[in-house]
Amino acid sequence: MAEPTGTRVRSGSRVPRRVLPYVEGAALVLAVIVPVVLGDRTDLVTLATNVLILSFLAISFDLCWGLSGIMSFGQALFFGVAGYVIALVGRDLEFSEIWGTLPLAMLAGLVLAGLFAAFLLLGRKPPTTIFVALGTLTGSYAAERLVSGWQYVGAGNGLSSIKLLKIGDYEFVEGTAFYFLALSLLVLIYAGARFLKRSQLGLVLAGMRQNEERLAFFGYRVQLFKAVVFSLAGLVAGLGGALYSYHQGFIGPGNMGPGLSTTAVLYCLLGGSGTLIGPVFGAVTVEVLSYVLSDLDALKPIWPVILGLILLAVVMFQPKGILGLVVSDRERIGSYGRRRKER
Repeated sequence: MAEPTGTRVRSGSRVPRRVLPYVEGAALVLAVIVPVVLGDRTDLVTLATNVLILSFLAISFDLCWGLSGIMSFGQALFFGVAGYVIALVGRDLEFSEIWGTLPLAMLAGLVLAGLFAAFLLLGRKPPTTIFVALGTLTGSYAAERLVSGWQYVGAGNGLSSIKLLKIGDYEFVEGTAFYFLALSLLVLIYAGARFLKRSQLGLVLAGMRQNEERLAFFGYRVQLFKAVVFSLAGLVAGLGGALYSYHQGFIGPGNMGPGLSTTAVLYCLLGGSGTLIGPVFGAVTVEVLSYVLSDLDALKPIWPVILGLILLAVVMFQPKGILGLVVSDRERIGSYGRRRKER
């Protein structure tokens, strides 16, 4: 029986090699050995932990933009609100057990993002990219202004002296233990996001990202799928916000405002959107460069300008991000289904 046209792989044709699994494996190995390499440099361990926590925010934005085509300029809103929630629970209820507060923060991010999704994405008419971007940006700015003048949540001073995260009698403080807690949770979140990307839902998201109108023509409720992913992204950001509050011992208006939301966009653009691991590299690059440049006496007055020029150059001359140098468009977008073996 003749084989259907187009199902056989041509002899001698080269199948594109997958690079991302090697990048992910190398990143995991480096992350595990970082505390060993840094040794007693507690300041650098603290920086590394902070980078891991901000990576939750970076992945959250990539779920929106890189996977679903939702330009959200308000991801810090879910990050900051979750941080305030666990800070208030610790202050008013004197409760900071890990089994209760982290799920609560995730729920806060999920519910708040779901409410925004219902308003911005589930209207009668499909929203434009600009409408969603400005809607999320407005929400982030309004929330920042609200808490800046609300004395119950510390107003402009924010909430400090947040209770330490606990498991029974053990308290997580800055250092190696908190680092590995953040790393473990980040690996779990990353694995979940990776599974989502490779699932049938991920296939729909890839189709939406490439041609939303065609998916809608085939009968898919595109905006509903977007709302689901947007809500899940809020959950991820909420978990990051809780860890940030516990690690820093502080949460303030700036942690939910447009400034941090824009930083999440930079993480994604710099590292490479749609790859999940790219925004993590973007967070590492931005935070390490900020630390190094701000620590140089000669550059202290102008280091934000230098950092901005570096980021601008990368976005202009390498719009696919750092990982775009080694990851093909096919692998970044994703391939689905089983490939026939060559006979």
